[in-house]
Amino acid sequence: MITIASVDAVEFSFPTRRSVDAAGHSHPGPLRTAQQALLRITSSDGVTGCCFAPSQVVRPHVLNQFVRRVLLGRDALQREALWCELEHWQRGSAGQLTDRAMGVVDAALHDLIGRTLGVPVWKLLGGVRDRIPAYGSTMCGDELAGGLSTPAEYAAFAVQLVEKGYKAIKLHTWMPPVAFAPDPAMDIQACTAVRQAVGPDIALMLDGYHEYSRTDALRIGRALEELDFTWYEEMMNEQSMSSYVWLAQQLRIPLLGPESLSGKHYARAEWVKSGASDILRAGVNGCGGIGPVMKVAHLAESFGMHCEVHGNGAPNLAVCGAIRNTTWYERGLLHPFLDYDELPPYLLRQIDPLDADGCVPMPPGPGLGEEIDHDYIARHTVATF
Repeated sequence: MITIASVDAVEFSFPTRRSVDAAGHSHPGPLRTAQQALLRITSSDGVTGCCFAPSQVVRPHVLNQFVRRVLLGRDALQREALWCELEHWQRGSAGQLTDRAMGVVDAALHDLIGRTLGVPVWKLLGGVRDRIPAYGSTMCGDELAGGLSTPAEYAAFAVQLVEKGYKAIKLHTWMPPVAFAPDPAMDIQACTAVRQAVGPDIALMLDGYHEYSRTDALRIGRALEELDFTWYEEMMNEQSMSSYVWLAQQLRIPLLGPESLSGKHYARAEWVKSGASDILRAGVNGCGGIGPVMKVAHLAESFGMHCEVHGNGAPNLAVCGAIRNTTWYERGLLHPFLDYDELPPYLLRQIDPLDADGCVPMPPGPGLGEEIDHDYIARHTVATF
């Protein structure tokens, strides 16, 4: 038994050169001070499981009204029972207990269990591989000269990524508030320029504007077929599953989804049943935790489908190490003006280093494998709740 003795979160500050636009997309920017939180679940034996999160996701109301009420005094090894009880509270939470909050709690519980047992989470979950090929996932297009403001700049950056060892690249193209976005023609031009620059042997994917009409999405999809892209992702509002069913019937290129749609594994089962996607998509942050993503992966496997894990970070990497029906780890977001490999000051080791073969090794340490600089966090603490 691993008895949960305390649950808390610490909000801390750190320097970053990432800025966020009005629509929530990341871009390079001047050095600034940002804040995030670290959720900590500690056992009566003094072992702590952790997971990073946006501060608003694990704010005091969420911890007091739901997380502590369910977890304190309980056995962390009964993680599924705890998750199901949290989900029960979710219905009456007036939208306050989000899938993202549940995902952070579930990941921290997995970290606690792994650290207590001295075993990596990716092995606890099944351990089918000790490394995985990574695709370079670009930031969204911008209006920064020399950045990602033209198709030619996407092409030049793609060549740089291939030189670093990537065997696959995913483009995030231009979206509002970029002045000229959305623009199907520009998306097609960028995809064409990248294919011409990297040649036929690099796998390419597109994750463009998420609100295209059916006809614009079809136009882009047909161009991607001619360019031999590997998949086509979230090109329309995912709340309209019928639009994806319609598009899947028109195109040969595999559709990947749903990514941002709420509903955890339940919603993804409906997409399989309806034929709305050819490859399922699930990430720990948006799908309610490691447990639900594993359910999505097993659902996909049962239908002979792949499940590609959305996003980077330790929890998603652990899932990638545990399921056989995934191909890539999403490494990013990447931009010519930022060094992804620059270690943030609150970590002692990068969780997802890229090797010479374009692969990311699974972390060898216990739990999620993150080596956190707790002293740095203590020195830069803004609030504890």
